[in-house]
Amino acid sequence: MTVRFAFDNSYARLPSSFYARVPPTPVSTPHLLKLNRDLAVQLGLNPDELATQTGVEILAGKRIPEGAEPIATAYAGHQFGQFVPQLGDGRAILLGEIVDQEGVRRDIQLKGSGRTPFSRGGDGRAALGPVLREYIVSEAMAAVGIPTTRALAAVMTGDEVIRETYLPGAVLTRVASSHIRIGTFQFFAARGDVDAVRALADHAIARHYPNAAGAIRPYLALLESVIARQAYLVAQWLVVGFIHGVMNTDNMSIAGETIDYGPCAFLDIYNPNTVFSSIDQLGRYAYANQPAIAQWNLTRLAECLLPLLAEDQDKAVEQAQEALSAFTAQFSDEYNGGLRRKLGLLSEREGDLALTQELLERMATGKADFTLTFRRLSEAAIGPEGDVAVRSLFEDPATYDEWAGRWRHRLGQEPQEGSARRASMQRVNPAFIPRNHRVEAVIEAAVEKQEFGPFDELLTVLSRPYEDQPAFASYAEPPSPDGRIYKTFCGT
Repeated sequence: MTVRFAFDNSYARLPSSFYARVPPTPVSTPHLLKLNRDLAVQLGLNPDELATQTGVEILAGKRIPEGAEPIATAYAGHQFGQFVPQLGDGRAILLGEIVDQEGVRRDIQLKGSGRTPFSRGGDGRAALGPVLREYIVSEAMAAVGIPTTRALAAVMTGDEVIRETYLPGAVLTRVASSHIRIGTFQFFAARGDVDAVRALADHAIARHYPNAAGAIRPYLALLESVIARQAYLVAQWLVVGFIHGVMNTDNMSIAGETIDYGPCAFLDIYNPNTVFSSIDQLGRYAYANQPAIAQWNLTRLAECLLPLLAEDQDKAVEQAQEALSAFTAQFSDEYNGGLRRKLGLLSEREGDLALTQELLERMATGKADFTLTFRRLSEAAIGPEGDVAVRSLFEDPATYDEWAGRWRHRLGQEPQEGSARRASMQRVNPAFIPRNHRVEAVIEAAVEKQEFGPFDELLTVLSRPYEDQPAFASYAEPPSPDGRIYKTFCGT
């Protein structure tokens, strides 16, 4: 059966310095683990065709579909603050681009598809565990409405990869608005190739920010647009308790999507200093540090664009600094607005910020679960009888009681009442997140026992995060104290 992709590969038409043309490395016996059928339809693909042997071979990199132009893209990046002038797709190959049913151009990329010129001695493969983690977390992020790359399919290769031990290999088919990173601009800026930076900026404007093309200063408008999207994105991360884990500049998409789910996780107990990544020894990418790191990364993008902003260096720096200065207010507006909505406050009044910050401080000292606290507040917003379930989350319930009276007084200034308020709060406070102990249990079952039922069930639960699902109530519960998993790993 023919599997049809309507490829139109704009990035592959850019200069050859932007990528290396390299086919995926064939695998031995690919087997389909999961196909995102709804996403396939959205992309204009036939899920029944993708599920055939031919389709699975395409998703595994064993067969190249008609119209594909496989490339590994070049980029650089600051990794934990240290600049690396050449990174690139070391284990991912971009098959090409298609335009989805809504007219949005989307990349189709295979992760774990073999060596490329950017592999730096690595095998270019992916183990099953990291593939399952990215599939789960990226789809969970999409379900809660946060901009993200998506998972189209997970395929086992039939081959083993060597990490600390032998592990089953897998390939993830990732879908993104593009794979242009801040590090992509850095790759060319570090080489002094202003023409390439301009070509990349023009491509980014045409693809992601067409309104910037008509601006008086198009490249400044590009920078301002990327800053605004990143401010929005990182605010949404914090509002749901998400920690990216490795916010290197090569892991930040200029499209404003969450990309590269390595050592990522969601908060259980609220602690703003939480770090999950096993390689983040100094806490650079801790939960509360993410806004500052985003602005730091955006400053690196601004440095790349300076030659395009103005001929006069001082004028260019002035324009860049003014654009970057907007980040803090943009982030704060999005973050504080998100917290107000989580508390059922649809209007903005003096004292709201202090009220929300006081709750977070009390959650931290009381070691309260982040997700459950806000979800249970949806019931408490109806009346004091709902307080029991919330206060039980705090080590000292009195710390909640002292705050709840002021919150309930503030709710009295809102027009909503009863069930309407609860419904609006439940639409922004998920009941289900991909808790790290659940994700690790799914991975263990798949890797150690070849059992994929837990993976499928977890995806089912996470696909409806804002709905009460009594049959799956246990998935909403935090881990027991001895079941908490504090470290996650990159998977490379």
